[in-house]
Amino acid sequence: MATGTDTPVEAAAGRPEDAHQLSAKLRAAAVEALPPDRLMPDRQPAYVASWIYVFGVITLSSLSIVIGTGCVLAIFGPTWWHVSTVGLFVNSLHLWSVEIFFFAMVVHLWGKFFMAAWRGRRRATWITGVVSFVISVGAAFTGYLSQQNFDSQWISTQAKDGINSTGAGAIFNVTNFGQMLMWHIVLLPLCVVLLVGVHVLLVRRRGVVPPFADPRSGETPGGGEPLAASEQTVTAEDAS
Repeated sequence: MATGTDTPVEAAAGRPEDAHQLSAKLRAAAVEALPPDRLMPDRQPAYVASWIYVFGVITLSSLSIVIGTGCVLAIFGPTWWHVSTVGLFVNSLHLWSVEIFFFAMVVHLWGKFFMAAWRGRRRATWITGVVSFVISVGAAFTGYLSQQNFDSQWISTQAKDGINSTGAGAIFNVTNFGQMLMWHIVLLPLCVVLLVGVHVLLVRRRGVVPPFADPRSGETPGGGEPLAASEQTVTAEDAS
C-alpha cells in the first residue's frame, strides 16, 4: 500500500505483489520518465518569463485552431466552404490561423536556434521541433492544393513538373485532389500533432534551456537540468 512518504515512482508501482504485471511496469516507467512535478510544474525558472516562449504558446494555440477549423471544413466539404457565408468564414479562419502558426513557429524556431536550445541533452527536443516545422510546410502545401479553386489548380500544375523531376511524382501526384486531401487532413496532421506532443513532453522532461552564462562570471555555460525549486523562480501566472 502506498504511503505519503513514497516517491512518485514507488507510489505508481502499486502493491508489491503486483509489481511483475505489465500495467504496473508501464505505469512506473511513465512516472519515472515524466514525474508529475515536471509534467505539470507549479513554478518555472525566472528566465522563462521571456517573449520567445510566448511565441511557442501562440504556435500551440494557433495549431489547435487549425485542427478545429480543419475538422469542420472536412465535415462539410468544398461546396460548403466556397458557397456558404459561414463556410467562407471558417475557411478564412483556417487560413489566418495557419499564417499565425507559421509566423509564431518561425520566430520561436529562430529564437531557440540562437539560444542553442539543444544544450543539456535537449537534442531530441530541438529535432522534434525542427521536423515538426518541415512537415508543417508539407501540410500547408497540400492545403493549398486542396482548395478546389483556380489557385489550387495553378499551384498544382506549376509544382507537378518539379516534383516529377525528382521521381516523387509516382507516389505524390499533386494534381490528384483526393490524394492531396488525404495527405492534408489525415497523414500530415497526424505527424505534426504527434511530433508537437512529443516536443512538449520533452520540454517538460528536460526543462527549458537556460541562458548562456556571462563569461566574465567564470560560470559554466547553462545547459544542465532545470533549476532547483529553491532557486529563483516565477509562477506560471508571472511567466504569462
